[in-house]
Amino acid sequence: MHTLKIDNLYVETDGKEILKGFNLEINSGEIHAIMGPNGTGKSTLSKVIMGDKNYIIKKGNIYFDGISITDLTPDKRAQLGIFLGMQLPLEIPGVTNADLLRTALNTKLGDEFSLMPFIKKMDKIVKKLKMNKDMIHRGINQGFSGGERKKNEILQMYMLEPNTVILDEIDSGLDVDSLKIVGTNVMDYFNEYKPSILLITHYQRLLEYIKPEFVHIMINGKIVKSGSFSLVEEIEKNGYESIINMIEENKSNE
Repeated sequence: MHTLKIDNLYVETDGKEILKGFNLEINSGEIHAIMGPNGTGKSTLSKVIMGDKNYIIKKGNIYFDGISITDLTPDKRAQLGIFLGMQLPLEIPGVTNADLLRTALNTKLGDEFSLMPFIKKMDKIVKKLKMNKDMIHRGINQGFSGGERKKNEILQMYMLEPNTVILDEIDSGLDVDSLKIVGTNVMDYFNEYKPSILLITHYQRLLEYIKPEFVHIMINGKIVKSGSFSLVEEIEKNGYESIINMIEENKSNE
């Protein structure tokens, strides 16, 4: 079993503090969802976990299986099995999906890498995601729609088999059909490999397909409330205003 632990994390970028004492622990076989208003630091969290150098950790630590990874580069974190499905996947002309995944898996598996099983698995997942077959031979995300880019992130997840999956607003830009395909495939991956999954999302619609056991509300750079899936329904009904008002009321009473 693997454990990702974020301990009292304070993070700034461009001189502005974004995360302000963030704490979270996720174990293998758990799905956690983080929700919250825009600008509260959710995407910052995903980038900090993967080691984005644009974000400066001023205090706190990130641990993986009890060992600090706070100073590790993104590639070292990826080698540990941490994967980030990005909100805005980049276009990389000149490097095909197949080339990227073959190189990554060759690095990961070494002598155990075999080309034919790789090709068979990739063809199977492309079909499962209802992607056009020629996409794996095009430049990464080159000419892809928003929905195709998100499916491509899930393809990479399946091929790399990470033990810790972070999905940053993987539902943004998806139509109804693509949302169902992406959500169903993420849940299939969870059921097969039992990773830990951290979902960052605004909307309940994704959570109709990917069912979190734990839901956290993030406001002003930290988690202010945690609960079960019923918390999603509360937010859908009342918005974040009631929680924000509760926080302000508690501050005034201190």
